[in-house]
Formats: sequence, C-alpha cells, structure tokens
Amino acid sequence: MKTQESSGFMAWVNARAGAACRGAFGRMTEAELDDGDVLIHVGYASVSTRDALASAGRPPLPSRLPCVGGADLAGEVIASAAPRFRPGDKVIATGYGLGIKHHGAFAERALLPGGWLLPLPAPLTMRASMALGTPGIALAMVISRLEDGGLKPERGPVLVSGAEHGHGTLAVALLAARGYEVVALSRHHGSEVWLGTLGASKVIICGSAEHAAIRQNARALWAAAIDNQGGEILPWLLASVKPGAGVAVVGEASSVVHSLGPFWERGVCLFGVDARQAGFATKEHAWGRLSGDLHAPALGGACTVVAFDALPEVFEQLLAGNTHGRTVVRIGAQGSEKESL
Repeated sequence: MKTQESSGFMAWVNARAGAACRGAFGRMTEAELDDGDVLIHVGYASVSTRDALASAGRPPLPSRLPCVGGADLAGEVIASAAPRFRPGDKVIATGYGLGIKHHGAFAERALLPGGWLLPLPAPLTMRASMALGTPGIALAMVISRLEDGGLKPERGPVLVSGAEHGHGTLAVALLAARGYEVVALSRHHGSEVWLGTLGASKVIICGSAEHAAIRQNARALWAAAIDNQGGEILPWLLASVKPGAGVAVVGEASSVVHSLGPFWERGVCLFGVDARQAGFATKEHAWGRLSGDLHAPALGGACTVVAFDALPEVFEQLLAGNTHGRTVVRIGAQGSEKESL
C-alpha cells in the first residue's frame, strides 16, 4: 500500500561500496519500499551494536543489499489495507528480518505486513517501547521462564552481569519493577548511582576488592542470574547460584563452560532465548508483561535519545564501547510526538 507522496524521505541505507558494505543517509521514495499493507510514519527506533556493525561493513551483515537498517520501530499508521489498523494508530514492529532481509526502521517511512505489527500497548509511549525493543522482549521471555521455574522475590537476590549495557541495563530495571532484589555487576567505575536509580539494590564493580571477596564465597548466593557479560563470569555464576536456580545468557555474551558440576550436582539450569525469531503470540505476551507487571518507569534513566542525523556518531560510540544503557533514535517524531518515557 503506497501513497502518492513524491518528495521522498530520509533513510539510513546499508549498500555495497565496492566489495564492502557501508551505511549512509540517502533519500528514498515509497515506491522503493518492500510490499506491505500498512504504511507507517516512523517515530522512534532502537539502536543496537548489530546495526553499528552492519553500517561499518562488519558481520553480521544484511542478507540483502541495499537495505534500510534497524530492527525495531514504533510509529503511527499513515494508511492501511489491514483491517486491524487505521490511520493514526500507534504500532510497534520488532524482528521479522527488519534491517536484514527487509527494509527496516531507520527511515521516515516503513511499509510492513499488518501481521508483523502490534498496537502500542498502554501505558508505553513509542519512545519507551523502543527503549525496550527486542532486548526487552528477550528479558520478558527470560523472566517468565525463570518464574515458571519457581523464581520469586522472596527467594533472594538476582545478579545481573554486564549491567551497564543494553540487555543488562534493562534487566536491572525490569527485575526491580517486578519487586526483585537486584545485584548489578558492572565493569564501569562510577555506574553505582546510575544503576541505583534503575533499581539495583547493590552494585559491584568487576575487579574490585569487593568483587574478589564475593568470588571467594562461590556457593548459594543468588536466586537466579542473568549474564550479559560472558567470559569468566558465566562459570562463576553457575557455581554461585542457589541449587535449582536458573541462569540466563542474553545479548552478545559468550563463554565456555568447562565443568558440568553445577548441572548434575546442584540442578542449575542454563538457558537462552531467541527474541528475534519469536512468534507473534510470544511477542504479544512479552509486550503485555512489559506494559503490565514489568512496566518500569525508571527506564528513562536507561535510555539516551538522539536525533536521526546523529546516527553515524552513535554507531562510532557503540563500536568504541563508549555508551551505556540503551540508545533510541528519534526519526520522525515532531512537536507533541516528542514523548517522554
């Protein structure tokens, strides 16, 4: 479904540059968009390290080029042939190959199948939904699985590693909103106050004397753990959670587990979730929790909002490791649409 608009719109497009892939701003027309039945005025989009890598020509790269980048968007319906949506409706879309094999979020317009869209759930704003994005869906899935396994606030503290970045930051805010005692493990000195505002009851700095002392007491410390850091942290988490506890690996964390002892001796469960490939019903349930019992007003402190034209600088900062929390790009929001979280 395309309108008669002829002036075009701005987009961040990953395209071939010789033998490489590079991202750059350019103008597009609606005729260049993929087929779909809902035309959207994009208001906000999530920014991830994967977006930065693709724009720099580093894997994982889009499977099609050229391709508008960005995997998560929130916006307002301009026109719709899908019976579920009308002009003016606010909607969100995450995953479905956006920015990889289908034109994605970093454009002032998006044309998508109605089956990929969910109504923006109250009380979330478009901006708040993009502070969550696919990582928020992943963490709602993680928390649901931990709770299905018996996790409750009264069972004790939950440790979150890599708390200063992306998934870790969101995990702190969501768990705290649910009533859990959250211990945040961070690699950044000076993050104690900031993580405290998100709901962390305690912040431990990696490599500190406090961290070393806690690592010496390796048994039965945490009711559960969410690992966003990887490396040597994961084996320690497996050894230091309580018997029968769950440990979830999220984000880009990677590690090698050398001992199976925590699994067969103490019944520890190690798992991950795939929010990018999650089905519609799973996403709908996740957004229901994110706008309900996991709703975290403190998310404002976890999110930096940047203008669309600042996207190249944001990518540089992400690849240099100079960001914290989540980054959201304001693409088409104007006037009263410039929402607070």
